[in-house]
Amino acid sequence: MRGLMRRWIAAGLLAVAVAGCGRAGGPGKFVDRNPLPADTMTVRMLEPGEYGGRFVVGATSSPKTFNPHMANERPSNDVCNLLFVSLADIDYPTQQDIPMLAKSWAWSADGCTLTFALRKGLRFSDGHPLTSADAEFSFAVATDTSIASGSAEGLAITDERTGERHPFAFSAPDSYTFVVSSSRPYALLLSAVSAVRILPRHVLEPAWKQGRFASAYGVDTKPESLVTSGPWTLRRFVDGEQVALARNPWWHGVDAKGRRLPYLDEVVFLIAKDQDAAALRFHAGELDGLDNVRPEDYAAYAAAQEREKFKLYDIGPSFNTSFLWFNLNRAKPGMEGRKAGEPMVGPVKYAWFSRPEFRRAVSMAIDRDAQIRGPFRGEGVKAWSTMSPANRRWFDPAIQGYDYAPERAKALLASLGWKDTNGDGFLEDQGGHTIAFTMHTNADNTMRKEMLNLVRDDLAKVGIRVDAVPLEFNTLTSHMRSDLDYDAVLLGQGSAVPAEPGMGQNTWRSSGLLHYWNIRQETPATPEEARMDACMDRIVYDTDEQARKTAWRELMSIVNEQCFLVWLPTQVIRLPVRAKFGNVQPSPMPHRILWNIDRVFVRPGAER
Repeated sequence: MRGLMRRWIAAGLLAVAVAGCGRAGGPGKFVDRNPLPADTMTVRMLEPGEYGGRFVVGATSSPKTFNPHMANERPSNDVCNLLFVSLADIDYPTQQDIPMLAKSWAWSADGCTLTFALRKGLRFSDGHPLTSADAEFSFAVATDTSIASGSAEGLAITDERTGERHPFAFSAPDSYTFVVSSSRPYALLLSAVSAVRILPRHVLEPAWKQGRFASAYGVDTKPESLVTSGPWTLRRFVDGEQVALARNPWWHGVDAKGRRLPYLDEVVFLIAKDQDAAALRFHAGELDGLDNVRPEDYAAYAAAQEREKFKLYDIGPSFNTSFLWFNLNRAKPGMEGRKAGEPMVGPVKYAWFSRPEFRRAVSMAIDRDAQIRGPFRGEGVKAWSTMSPANRRWFDPAIQGYDYAPERAKALLASLGWKDTNGDGFLEDQGGHTIAFTMHTNADNTMRKEMLNLVRDDLAKVGIRVDAVPLEFNTLTSHMRSDLDYDAVLLGQGSAVPAEPGMGQNTWRSSGLLHYWNIRQETPATPEEARMDACMDRIVYDTDEQARKTAWRELMSIVNEQCFLVWLPTQVIRLPVRAKFGNVQPSPMPHRILWNIDRVFVRPGAER
């Protein structure tokens, strides 16, 4: 208790220090001195706001770069997504595509080409004109094979038979037109284009030509030198402490009254090392919002709402999903100490794991309602695919899996000829081997460790012995992707934005690195996986959305019938945000709070 009190005192002192450092003026202080572009973007919002104030959000760690093409972890992406925007974006409330730097786009009749019309009068944060030449430069950088751009993977079509990549063609026929074409109809073309953040050619082209682009816009960049295309600019950065953003004075977004956005003077990411530290800082008044709260803390936040003047928003089910799987990998050619093609778990366990009946029995042995009552503290829902109930466009209630039915699980296991011959409570196969294996999860995730323990207990009730062994995350990842040395794993998968099945090719294709149970297959290992590949072709290449949804339902029916993945519940999200802010609309998609921070404002007369 004394230790906790010291942490509260430290948080309170730090809050005072931050509050006294560069606080922006109150509402009404901002005066827009720059002309608006000819083509403004009127932003939809709950209510018109007022200028001034700041919003402070908790973050787990500092960004590693301010270059959106080099950002590959959440802290960097959370910041870069506010500093830079794309030609098109996604509207979080409706989950539909919307224009951003482009004011419109048009598909060609053959579904291979998108033509974008850029808004006229756009400018970067330094006042320099933003035109299609900047889009062309940004795509050239993104497709440069010498640069490990996070956008590169989506900017080509890969022939699944030959492995040959066919990059998109792109051009800028005039200052306000940008054209992107694929070699065949491609349903994900707009999503791929939307992933490319637009960079200032007049600033970064020299670095690119000199081979220095990967280090450009690093965290050592002076704030005044970082030119942005989004609604925010960098004001200050202190590694391990905070990132502060200021409004872009040339941003083209406006409210219904024609006033330039953003309303706030400043957005601050305040670094908290973990969820406990973030909670302390929020309750101390140092943070205005938290994007990551544990279900076991929901009740405490709910009880403190009125006293601490915040609202705990019920966001609904997360876009993230949880599941477990069994190792069906075979040794790859050249693996040390292994004969190519031999099962990585050995012949005995492979004989168990490769039986769909065994995997179905495991799924039916798991009490998901107990998982929801326990690790999820009642804040969870059942989910049977990566498209959770939060996904308005792609969630399909017709997709179901094998839910809790322990007696049916026992019957299935008995049908395999397995019996408890020695009376120890665990089954043996026909060779006398006890049905026992090890299951891992990441050791730094308390909820997953609790889930794993319940899975272990449930499987014991049907005669399967599980050794629950949490591992350090990087070690676990190495086992999953490199040495393939594991029996079973319980993990989860976050959602891409936009959250749609075509973005999951790395998971559902047999050749994918995230085809968890049997990665990087040269040819499909089973007829079912060949069918999954065919479904993914239709999801990716068919531009008719209904046909794509039919293919997605078929793909998930295969996954769930085979139990390649055994699904676990999905968390319901609740997030606290100070009551003094207007236009707050937290979303289940990341970043859950800051996605519309350009229109959030401090209510006049609110406590400062």
